[in-house]
This record gives sequence, structure tokens and C-alpha cells, in this order.
Amino acid sequence: MTTHSSSPKAMRIASVITAVNVMVAGGFSIAGLISPALILPAHCNPTEAFSVFAMYAAARTIPLAVITLLAIFKRSAAGLLILGTLAGVIQVLDCMVGIVQHDPGKIFGPLVIAALQFYAVATLKRSAHR
Repeated sequence: MTTHSSSPKAMRIASVITAVNVMVAGGFSIAGLISPALILPAHCNPTEAFSVFAMYAAARTIPLAVITLLAIFKRSAAGLLILGTLAGVIQVLDCMVGIVQHDPGKIFGPLVIAALQFYAVATLKRSAHR
């Protein structure tokens, strides 16, 4: 699939939603590195183990954000379909973490972002097949 086979509107929708998605995820991982208390549940104290976990999270989310933003900049519909789908799956998994933690904010936020992300990917894919 080439960039030219997708409608500009579908590409714009997918680009905006995916960019917001990966930047929010990247922002949370950076916040976990800088100020763990922002990410941890209220009753938990930051530990060295959390710091290591935050580094692993950042090592995954920051490159995903950078590569996704490059795909958007290059207007790569194929890249955006793959990376947007991955970003949506990650949000579903983040929602599951929220369920385990019994934290409504960590359930519904990722769930809404995942739904928007899958809508954007589906819209882009449909536009490519017209």
C-alpha cells in the first residue's frame, strides 16, 4: 500500500490519533522516570525495582513514539497501519493493567484511546481499498 492510495482525510485522522496515542504513552513513561509518584497508585512508594521497570517501559514507548512520528512525517500509510495497530494493542493491554489494579482511570483512559486508535486504523485501511 502506498501513501497515495489512502485518502488525505483518513491519513490525517490516523496521523493525529496515533500521534496523540504514542505521545501520551511516551509521556507516561517519561513521567515514571522523572517522578514515579505520578504513575504509582497512591498507597505505593517508589522503589529501585520501580525505577528499573520505568526504564524498561521508556525503552519501549519512546522508540515507538519516535518511529511512529517518523512514519507520520513520511506519510507512510503502511507504516501507520502497522504502528497504529500496535499502539492500539498496547492501550488494550494497559487497560488490562488498570483492571488488575482496580483503577478506573487506568481502565477507561486506555480503553477510549484504544477504541479511537482502532477506528483510525480501520478508517485508513478502508480508504486504501477504495
